Amino acid sequence: MVQNTLVTSVTVDIAAPAELVWEVLIDLERYPQWNPFTVKVESTLRMGEAVNLFLPNPMCPGELVHVIEYLAAFDRPTLLSWEMYATAENPDAARRDQHIEATGEASCRYHTTDLFLGPTAQTVMENHGPWVKQGFDAIAHSLKARAEKLYRESL
Repeated sequence: MVQNTLVTSVTVDIAAPAELVWEVLIDLERYPQWNPFTVKVESTLRMGEAVNLFLPNPMCPGELVHVIEYLAAFDRPTLLSWEMYATAENPDAARRDQHIEATGEASCRYHTTDLFLGPTAQTVMENHGPWVKQGFDAIAHSLKARAEKLYRESL
């Protein structure tokens, strides 16, 4: 029986334009100021190029886990995606999609998903799914707070 291997964050309604939320998502240098789960990102944001993600290690507080993924979608201002490919050294694979849907001139909706892929998908889901879900929910709420604050300051 095939199990679900998709993690989906909460969906948040954001009182800020979709374009501003997009700008927050692609302003990688400022991730440490607002993102509690992906505390550092290094990338050129060019299609197919590496996206170096640094996440707090839940097993060793104070340490960061370095994950290398590749930019898979850059559809301004609606979809930002990166993907981890299975290798001989690491059979894990996944695709993360961050969705922004405009709901008005100064409002939008955000959620993110992570689809675990390949032969280890079910094991990864069982071992890491709840941690990823918690982290993605934290990102959604923090993105909302960051974008709404920036929007209020711009008025």
